Amino acid sequence: MQFPHTPQHAQLPLFEAFLAQPLAPILKEVAETPWSAEPEAFSELSLRGAAGNCLNLLAPILRELSQDQDARWLTLIAPPASLTQAWLRDAGLNRERILLLQPSGTQSAQQLACEALRLGRSHTVVSWLNPLNGSARQQLISAARIGDAQSLNIRLG
Repeated sequence: MQFPHTPQHAQLPLFEAFLAQPLAPILKEVAETPWSAEPEAFSELSLRGAAGNCLNLLAPILRELSQDQDARWLTLIAPPASLTQAWLRDAGLNRERILLLQPSGTQSAQQLACEALRLGRSHTVVSWLNPLNGSARQQLISAARIGDAQSLNIRLG
């Protein structure tokens, strides 16, 4: 099959029009935007699929967090039942640096996560809160900032 010959310059006017746009204001805006090396206080990861597959995707993240140079704990709040001590071992996590906490009594998992964040004895507090509304998210962010910690929420779909 042959294609009709189209001259190279047919697309050139569009390209030239793009290049004619002044880039200086855009570059100036980017250069003046402050960049912070500080990590965000709150992150969220959404995983969908079979529980085993989700845990396999989560393993390297938790492994990296468990081997963090920060001397504080990696705290897991109310993890799913499939996240067992055997799974932690098999995934290569440093179990000597991990706290697994379950809420008790009338305390919710979110309240426990906020308390763990506020105390500042954990560099990262991982929770499995789903759904997580805006108010709960703000509480986690505030608590993380008070404790100089990171909040990571995992949503399993």
